[in-house]
Amino acid sequence: MSISIKDVEHVAKLARLELGDQEKEQLTEQMNAILKYAEKLNELNTDNVEPTSHPMPLSNVMREDVSRPSLPIEKVLLNAPDEEDGQIKVPAVLE
Repeated sequence: MSISIKDVEHVAKLARLELGDQEKEQLTEQMNAILKYAEKLNELNTDNVEPTSHPMPLSNVMREDVSRPSLPIEKVLLNAPDEEDGQIKVPAVLE
């Protein structure tokens, strides 16, 4: 697999980048070198390697969900810009 200057121009257009001719040639060479290096991975024997989704073990680091009393509605409404019938009134976003 190799990258052409046309491929670099397409990616640059998608990224909204303006590249000069020298930059296009340089990026084409660099991207082809990266692909050539990545092709070396095909030489590895991965028959007995388990697929992983993450290289390190993950655990849930969130605290336990415990219910507790909330603020009284009167205190909540003190911070509201406007209230109506015990609820925070906000500008309409739909017509």
